[in-house]
Amino acid sequence: MDVPRLFILNETIRNLYFHVCMWFAMMILFIVSLVYSIKYLRTGSIQQDISASQFAAVGVLMGLLGYITGAIWANYTWVTDQGQSLAAVLKEPKLIGAAIALLIYGAYFVLRGSFTDIDKRARVSAVYNIFAFSMLFPSIWIIPRLVGSLHPGSPGSDSGNPALNYNDIDSRLRLVFYPAIIGWTLLGVWIATLRIRLNQIADKELIK
Repeated sequence: MDVPRLFILNETIRNLYFHVCMWFAMMILFIVSLVYSIKYLRTGSIQQDISASQFAAVGVLMGLLGYITGAIWANYTWVTDQGQSLAAVLKEPKLIGAAIALLIYGAYFVLRGSFTDIDKRARVSAVYNIFAFSMLFPSIWIIPRLVGSLHPGSPGSDSGNPALNYNDIDSRLRLVFYPAIIGWTLLGVWIATLRIRLNQIADKELIK
C-alpha cells in the first residue's frame, strides 16, 4: 500500500501505525487506570486498586514501546535526513517530556512497593495515580508545544503532523491508522485483563 510522501518523513511515515498508535493506546489505558483509582477512593474496594495498577502497568509498557519506536523514527528522519546532531536530538522537548512522564509513572510502582499495608498502599497509590495522570498533559502536550521542536507539527518544525492534523493524513493512512489505534488499545486491555485475573488467582491462593 502506497503512502503519501510528506517532506522528510517519506516511507518512514509507516511507523505512524506503531509509534503514534501505541501512544494513543497508552493514553487510553492511563485514563482507564485513573478511573479505577477514583473508583477506589470512592468505594475502598481493593479490586479497583488492582485494576488501576495493572492498567497503569500496561500503559507504561505501551509508552515504552512508543518511546522506542519514536527514537528509531527520529534516527531515520532527524539524524539521517536532516543531519541533526545526536546532542540536538537528545535535547528534543518531546523526548524529554515523554521520558519525564514515563519516569513519573515508574515512580508509581516504586511507591506501591514501599508499602506493606494493603489499604494504605491502595490509598496512596490512588492519589499518586491522579497526580501522575495530571502531569501527562504539561510534560507531553503543553510544554513541548511552547518551544521549538523537531517533532512534526511543533513550532519550528518543517513538516505537518500526520497524527493530529486532519489535513496531513489521507485515506491511505487512515485505512490502517485508525484500526491500528483500536488494535493496540484492545491488545493493551487484553493484557491488563489477564494480569488482573492472575492477581485474583494469587489472592485466592493466599486465602487458601
